[in-house]
Amino acid sequence: MKNKASLLLIILTLATSYNSLAKDRNIQRHVNQMKKDTLFGNSVVGLMVMDSKGRCVASWNPDSPLLTASTMKTISTGLALHILGPDYRFRTRIGYSGVISDGVLDGDLYIIGGGDPTLGSKDTVATPIEKIFTIWHEALEAAGIKKIRGSIIGDDRFFENEAIPDSWSWSNLGPYYGSTASGLSFCENLQYFTFVPGKTRGEPVEFSSVYPELPGMEYKNKMTTGGEGTGDRSSYYISDLSKVGVFKGSLGSGRESYTLTGSSKFAPLMCAEEFRRFLASAGVECQNGVREVSDITPLPQEQLAIICETYSPRLISIINVTNRISNNFYAETLFKMIGKQMTGVGSYDSSMVAAKRLLAGMGLSLRGYTQVDGSGLSRQNYVSARFFCKYFARMKEMNNFAEFVGSLPQPGGPGTLKNVLKNVENSTKSKIHAKSGSLSNVRCYAGYVEKKRGEYYYFAILTNNYPARTADMQVGVERFLGTLVNVKLKKQ
Repeated sequence: MKNKASLLLIILTLATSYNSLAKDRNIQRHVNQMKKDTLFGNSVVGLMVMDSKGRCVASWNPDSPLLTASTMKTISTGLALHILGPDYRFRTRIGYSGVISDGVLDGDLYIIGGGDPTLGSKDTVATPIEKIFTIWHEALEAAGIKKIRGSIIGDDRFFENEAIPDSWSWSNLGPYYGSTASGLSFCENLQYFTFVPGKTRGEPVEFSSVYPELPGMEYKNKMTTGGEGTGDRSSYYISDLSKVGVFKGSLGSGRESYTLTGSSKFAPLMCAEEFRRFLASAGVECQNGVREVSDITPLPQEQLAIICETYSPRLISIINVTNRISNNFYAETLFKMIGKQMTGVGSYDSSMVAAKRLLAGMGLSLRGYTQVDGSGLSRQNYVSARFFCKYFARMKEMNNFAEFVGSLPQPGGPGTLKNVLKNVENSTKSKIHAKSGSLSNVRCYAGYVEKKRGEYYYFAILTNNYPARTADMQVGVERFLGTLVNVKLKKQ
């Protein structure tokens, strides 16, 4: 009986190994077919699939460093989780200079940022800003402050003041996806503009409202009304050099209004102004309005009297949002936080140094890895498929792997992979945990595929400079993803 049981176990083991080997060979066969497909043959492709034992299952130019787009977020979020831990929370403090007498602060009130990317964010992960402002107001009441004779100062000294990474293009400054980290961020460093189009084509478009308010900001509205049904064809231009924003393009007629979202490079001032308005509604006057810390000679933060601290949600909650909806702003904040934690300086230069140091400390060769921002928006990020696979393998060995892999989107689940592999059973396609990425003529996926309990494929497919339509490239990439979960998708 014992011998029969042992023989059965051997047969089952051999059968499992044979099935696994057959699947591995099928993946490489599919990759070989991709090489003959003009869709990929006219593109630059880097691809690798590696198993849990470190064996290469399939590859195509695996050592070619290529543009990553948002798959770079897997590195930014993984390193942030590794060095900070899932329970880390960003801190914002309220402090003051001067003295309090008879309910009057004869000095300035400081909002001291700690890099919190969720402060004022409209995302459901964030604490509503009304609740945060109420806590700050209650702290003023407890300190006996009923009037501020000075100013409310937006203090962003936690990070270096950098409008965008040097490698971003000028056209990335204005759009919503071009907001970057600040020591004191607010509303994801975005503004929401309401416009009312005219009734007929060619009429001026009316600028109706903006939130958050930005004192001293000038908005030049050069938009006109487009034809009915033409929709939003607008562009927004802004920089940190002056408080001027320019709207160009058109908004289609036939709608009552449009809400446009643009990036702001003056977040500390927005935060200070919105809190000033909140205090004014509660009867607390601020005599000298709001100011940026860069406009004054501020006191060292250690000399300020601290009266309140508020905290962000847990880091893992922020990482979940970052990866699932591909939030560039959160990713840039996490990247800068890596530099701040490792070197004491929250800048892009320090973050690049810190990321390399962390990856080397994980036992990874830096060959095939260049990272200059956190989100992947830069066209100077270059990572090879092999580096991605080895990185994912090392992350698998880290204490916080469950949280990390759980933050990655799955086909059919919430987030950017919701419509991927539409016609495949959920129980099958949910084995994929991956980040997608796209730029102009760039389409990428990278992450994990569950094989069996505790074992994964690590994979990356990076397609650059393809001449085809993105929709056609997406179909070809999804056929590859289907092969990873042993599903053959028909060509369309």
